[in-house]
Amino acid sequence: MAKRKKRQLLSEQLRGIIEGGPVTRYRISKETGIDASQLCRFVAGKGDMSLTTLDKIGELLRLRFVQDDE
Repeated sequence: MAKRKKRQLLSEQLRGIIEGGPVTRYRISKETGIDASQLCRFVAGKGDMSLTTLDKIGELLRLRFVQDDE
């Protein structure tokens, strides 16, 4: 029987996209108006963000949700 892979939380996925994505944290901060230190804390897993802030990041990075079939 195949072992089921644990799914990442949305916040974990976003941290990975911010860290390894095509847009730097500096650019995210400048283009969205999000404080650089707040973004740094979020990526380090030491802070949260409001939905409004997450919407700004999602819009800049052109992110969308996709639901798994399982």
